[in-house]
Amino acid sequence: MAGGIGSRFWPFSRNNRPKQFLDFFGTGRSLLQMTFDRFRHVVPAENILIVSNVIYKDLILEQLPEIKPSQILLEPNRRNTAPCIAYAVNRIKAITDKANIIVAPSDHLILKEMDFVETIKTGIQFIENNDCLLTLGIKPSRPETGYGYIQIGEGESALRKVKTFTEKPNAELAQIFFETGEFYWNSGIFLWNLQTIDSAFTNLLPEVATKFDEGKGLYNTDKEQDFIDIMYPTCPNISIDYGVLEKSSDVYVLCSDFGWSDLGTWGSLYELSPKDEQQNVTLKCQTMLYESNNNIVALPENKLVVLQGLDGYIVAEADHVLLICKLEDEQKIRQYVNDATVNFSEKFI
Repeated sequence: MAGGIGSRFWPFSRNNRPKQFLDFFGTGRSLLQMTFDRFRHVVPAENILIVSNVIYKDLILEQLPEIKPSQILLEPNRRNTAPCIAYAVNRIKAITDKANIIVAPSDHLILKEMDFVETIKTGIQFIENNDCLLTLGIKPSRPETGYGYIQIGEGESALRKVKTFTEKPNAELAQIFFETGEFYWNSGIFLWNLQTIDSAFTNLLPEVATKFDEGKGLYNTDKEQDFIDIMYPTCPNISIDYGVLEKSSDVYVLCSDFGWSDLGTWGSLYELSPKDEQQNVTLKCQTMLYESNNNIVALPENKLVVLQGLDGYIVAEADHVLLICKLEDEQKIRQYVNDATVNFSEKFI
């Protein structure tokens, strides 16, 4: 899934080049490319489908020359993860009547890649032999309020039945979740076989399933895109979590620990990045920092940044936009993006 705009990473993440296409760590590979590299350990390149907005087709082909244009499923507009996944499921059904499917966002960071690969292999073996939905749960390292949580059932193995899903909790509830040991972060990475997820859509989210059923016989043909362009905007805007997983009684979680972050905010990037003695993070640019602590500074490579007296700030500049914002207030960035859209030219968004 590669169609989001990553507005919480503004001004780095922009409409014309969202965060999944950016190289945050100077490795020479974007988050999308790193995701593709990871999955090539378990999936042939020709079996990887990328669902994204139509405006990113050329960018995807530029970053992933290994794939064919037919492997990119183009959404005319954004309708959240349930329609995105339903589209991919229907394309796969047109190709084969049996498949094991891994669903993953394109903008996550995985630090322990070989542990991740082994976890995926374990998950595939499970869903190949069990008609259920499987999500990867991440052992929490802190009482994080920015992630959804999964309460796991009793047992000793890493594979558990899911008790409950909880959306992003407040700080007090996140602390309780962290201390009980019964709750894992919801990674947003899912595994299931084709028959199971197809049945789940039909039974649990018919308002989406019936929309895609109208295109039977058109998928994987030259008529597919015309159908999607007309039908897709009429789909409900709904997540796979809310539309399917939270309604199902056959959801399992594979408890995992492979150095995961959804890299959704400047704060998460700050937590993962190397820091100097004053706990400052510098990305790409050069810095001279005086009496400054706990900041993240991200500007183009040819810029020198001089800071004095700042504590706990984001200082980021890209494409004619400079953002200076308290790290603890980074949830306001989406509002800043909305205000900039209203007050100024689209070129700033």
